[in-house]
Amino acid sequence: MHTPSGVFSPPLPPVAPAPSAPLAPAPHAAAVPSPAVLPPAVLSPAGFLPGLESASPADEDSLWLQDALLGPHSADIVRYLGLARDCGGGPVLDLGCGAGRLAVPFARQGFRVEAVDRDADSLERLRAWGRRIGPQVSERLVTTRADLAGLRLRGGYRLVLLAGAMISAVPPRARPGLLREIAAHLEPGGALALDFTAHRLRGLAEDPSRTWAFQVPRFDGVEEWTVARQEFDLDGMGEHITYHSVRTGKLSSERVVTATRKWIVDPERLTAELHGAGLRVERRRGHRVDERTESVLLVCRAAG
Repeated sequence: MHTPSGVFSPPLPPVAPAPSAPLAPAPHAAAVPSPAVLPPAVLSPAGFLPGLESASPADEDSLWLQDALLGPHSADIVRYLGLARDCGGGPVLDLGCGAGRLAVPFARQGFRVEAVDRDADSLERLRAWGRRIGPQVSERLVTTRADLAGLRLRGGYRLVLLAGAMISAVPPRARPGLLREIAAHLEPGGALALDFTAHRLRGLAEDPSRTWAFQVPRFDGVEEWTVARQEFDLDGMGEHITYHSVRTGKLSSERVVTATRKWIVDPERLTAELHGAGLRVERRRGHRVDERTESVLLVCRAAG
């Protein structure tokens, strides 16, 4: 996510890698139990988590893993709040809002927010969070259940967010239409902010798979380790990540397998799609994750 002056002030900390980028193995990663001694794996009822921020946990225990995967994005809340203020306030449109990681803090800061996601359970958690805080927050939140691939908007927005690399959860064939819909509903002076992971395609061709392990932070007495396997399909410009988690409590252990599918974002193609939708890239902020991966934030405004 990105640089220059004007939009972002004060100076921002480096951007954390998106979940698609390998996380460094946690200390003592070797302590992950051997598959030979584990109980049979339980495939999550959902089968596949439908995206990144909009990922619907298979069960309550999967919330811990979801929070761990979204954790690297926590710093972007401050960044996007600053951008919203620079845009002159709300309303804000949070696309792929999940359980309200951005929408609820925005509402707490006084912004009117429309939060869009295709997962009903995530939207209900968002509404419940707002209600727990109080009517001064819940009354600023409007939720809409919709798939981004066929999104139809009604209002006008000062800021539209595609945060948490949500653009990579939108099929490439549907991206131009989504961007045109967003552009048509930006108010004068409004902005679209989106982030994604940019890969060096030659590097992916040389090494199309990655594996890493980490411990999932939990505070309920259960120890959870996860081994993630990320595989890239350059022909289909997609990627598939499978998470093999081991949860060990006082009396038993279980294995749970969840997965997510996404699309690889070609920065040049995305820029062309933005231009075709009538948007220009005003700011680009990049943070190098490794020699073949960069985390990117774009801030776009109406061209002309």
